Amino acid sequence: MSTHAIEATDLVKTYPAGRKNPPLRALDGLTVDVAEGVVLGLLGPNGAGKSTTVKILTTLSRADSGTARVAGYDVVREQDQVRHAIGYVPQKSSSDPMATGRENLVLSGRIFGLSRQQAMQRAAELLERFGLAEHADRPARTYSGGMQRKLDVALGLVHRPKVLFLDEPTTGLDPEARADLWNEVLRLSGQEGLTVLLTTHYLEEADRLAGRLAIVDHGKIVAEGTPDALKAALRGDSVQVELVEPDTDGDVRTLLTQLPGVGEIVVEGNTLRARVDRGATAVPAVLGVLEDKAVPVVAVTMSRPSLDDVYLQHTGRSFKVAEDAA
Repeated sequence: MSTHAIEATDLVKTYPAGRKNPPLRALDGLTVDVAEGVVLGLLGPNGAGKSTTVKILTTLSRADSGTARVAGYDVVREQDQVRHAIGYVPQKSSSDPMATGRENLVLSGRIFGLSRQQAMQRAAELLERFGLAEHADRPARTYSGGMQRKLDVALGLVHRPKVLFLDEPTTGLDPEARADLWNEVLRLSGQEGLTVLLTTHYLEEADRLAGRLAIVDHGKIVAEGTPDALKAALRGDSVQVELVEPDTDGDVRTLLTQLPGVGEIVVEGNTLRARVDRGATAVPAVLGVLEDKAVPVVAVTMSRPSLDDVYLQHTGRSFKVAEDAA
């Protein structure tokens, strides 16, 4: 028996050309697996293929080729079994805004085959767990953004699924509401052993929640591992130089390549980033060579490897640049 809650192999998905757009290859041989009880974060900018992956794994879309199993069931041949084994929280709220929180949960329970008594009991449990009990009989349209997302997650848990899919669950939430939802996701995985697949374009969210992280770029997994392992694999420190003027002719890049212990230099507009063996000695050297050549600098910063550095290492561009392009 497989110990993987999710297994996807060589998924390919191409959307046909539109009136103004060429065909889009959303997935290009994506392969990923998720062990039981693990939070897997799919990290990538908008358009990387994260949501397409989730749609295929939740039976809402079908891949052009490749195979996938969720909770042991084939997503094409055993769709009904997959749908009963999973919870799905889409990017946009799926609750009825005119119904109360309690009514939404009871209806969801009834749809999944619970008796009315069972659905009422399960609704009460979830309302209490997510801190919504005192708001249970208010229409969902009166909920704050954080309360609404808590209700959405509760709806995905009504039938006690084996796997929970969270597609960009904290987009648009304020920091406090985001932190509350993070804590709940960690509790679901840590205390209840629920398998969670989380898509996100927030680096901090991926770092905080993911037991394992898969970086998605142009429809492929380009790096996978624990956040700490991915960062530890990057040697040395990261140095970032903010220039007054863009390095359009490459002179600054050439200067830095001549310094010992400096490598993997990437220039994006006015920002130059490099990997260095020892940041404490590299920063004075970088500043010195730029000063000698009269290159005006706004700031130079040094940091330990971050997920942004990991993304840069595997894709050749920073996460912000990828987001802006998307």
